[in-house]
Amino acid sequence: MKIKIRPYQTEDTQAILEIINHNILHSTSLYDYNIRSYEQQKAILEEKISKNFPVIVAELGDEVVGFGMYSEFRLREAYKFTVEHSVYVNKNFQGKGIGKLLLQELIHLAQKQKLHTMIAVIDSENQSSVEFHKKFGFETVGVFKECGYKFDRWLNTVFMQLIL
Repeated sequence: MKIKIRPYQTEDTQAILEIINHNILHSTSLYDYNIRSYEQQKAILEEKISKNFPVIVAELGDEVVGFGMYSEFRLREAYKFTVEHSVYVNKNFQGKGIGKLLLQELIHLAQKQKLHTMIAVIDSENQSSVEFHKKFGFETVGVFKECGYKFDRWLNTVFMQLIL
């Protein structure tokens, strides 16, 4: 079956919520402690769209198997050409090229919006994500040591950057 990348629709919220909550509970890809409600996740997605930032999904058959988005990196006006992105894939569909399709589309959309820089913020334990981003030209520009705390341990955060 072919993977289709398309814009987010409200009906996709539940599938996205399940992906997010799995990552909150079982990984350090999100530094959140508490799972999100449907209403919280929907509000997050709608806020991004209201600010003219894309939210996209990967669909296999009729199932949402991943999603990606970007939004402001920081709130100061001079950062308006820089965005931070996120890409998540359902745990049952990882390693099938879905993340690659999502990130390719996000980069394309950012270029169409005349943005200049994309930032990836990655937990240092997630070396597969670091390597994944390197394949797209992202470079490590810094590591913040022990800036997060989850699962009873201190976490380091890798900042990677792609000049569009």
